[in-house]
Amino acid sequence: MSIRATLLVVSLLAGSISLAAQAPNTLTKQEVAAGWHLLWDGKTSAGWESERSGPFPGSGWELKDGLLSVTDTGGAEGGAAGDIITTTKYASFELSVDFRTTVGANSGILYLVDLNLKKGMGSPVGFEYQILDDAVHSDAKRGKDGDRTVASLYDMIPARSDKPIKPVGEWNTARIVLRGTHGEHWLNGQKVLEFDRNSPEFKQIVAGSKFSVYPNFGEMPETAIVLQDHGFPVSFRNIKIRVLRPSPR
Repeated sequence: MSIRATLLVVSLLAGSISLAAQAPNTLTKQEVAAGWHLLWDGKTSAGWESERSGPFPGSGWELKDGLLSVTDTGGAEGGAAGDIITTTKYASFELSVDFRTTVGANSGILYLVDLNLKKGMGSPVGFEYQILDDAVHSDAKRGKDGDRTVASLYDMIPARSDKPIKPVGEWNTARIVLRGTHGEHWLNGQKVLEFDRNSPEFKQIVAGSKFSVYPNFGEMPETAIVLQDHGFPVSFRNIKIRVLRPSPR
């Protein structure tokens, strides 16, 4: 092997090691330059609060070893501790979240939420990137055409049937892109669905969903980000977001 080829191999290996060594809940220089910032610092509850009461929940959620985890085990929507919500709202954005489920788990990432529509102790009303153990949790067989399975737009649009999901106990990466009225769900680097919430087709989807009873559902101009406590152990890390410019009309 020539000296030039050897140097190239060494450079590539060094780059691979650098990527592999990146600590969770941190940003690379490239990500910072691209406008990303962390929504969770990996240690404290800064930037997050209880959707119910303001301060971050004193129990039911755990911040430990670089993981933000639900510890509730009651299996109810909203759980004993309740969902957590960002203190900042966003209009057009790209959100990336690593999640790890346990057997039979149910959770979600909510956006375009309207807190004024909430009733009872459940989760806020809004769009949901479904997080689920499709093989065990019964919700995977409810709804229509799989629209309650992992990475789906809950009760509205199913994720692709060939979605690249990793097994329970391993880390998956959810990505949500919302640019104006256009939305996308991604899973482990592949787009699994998209929609235009102003289109006649999407309005028909809403009309056929459980959300049809809510006036102006999903039409708010900006939103907080919500992590759901559904009463099952689930962990999150590498929660990051960047603000996007709305697409020109």
